[in-house]
Amino acid sequence: MSLVIIITLMVRYGLVMLFFPFSALDKILGFAGAVAQARQVFTNRAVATAVLMAGLAIELVMSLGVVTGISDRACALILAGYCALTAILFKRFWTKGDFFAAGDSQGRALFWDFLKNLSLGAGFLLIVVGTNGAGLKPFLAHPLASSHPYAGTRSAS
Repeated sequence: MSLVIIITLMVRYGLVMLFFPFSALDKILGFAGAVAQARQVFTNRAVATAVLMAGLAIELVMSLGVVTGISDRACALILAGYCALTAILFKRFWTKGDFFAAGDSQGRALFWDFLKNLSLGAGFLLIVVGTNGAGLKPFLAHPLASSHPYAGTRSAS
């Protein structure tokens, strides 16, 4: 395995490790607490549980797609949307009313989490559009295709 492949794998895993295994494992091991958190937004228990299970599936399946390179562009797009959606639903800094308060503020703490979610989502969009200047053309032409992140790379070592 070449150095470039190892670095590519590490970078891709670095993007998803928040979800796989940590957030996914947290949802599984602390299921009741995760449902309670989801109920802050979705008051109906059945809806909150369904949303939580959908989030768990996204975190597991899409993360594996990004790391393995299997339909990685589509998986990364879904994860980018997931990051934005969770920021909007669960990092509602604007509702706390203490954003401009002196000292520690729940609103400002959530604001930084909100920005982190959006930034992580932007990182996933780099997989969708690539860094070679091709933009959305390859994704739009074949949305479920792999970007083949581990093919055709050679190491100088």
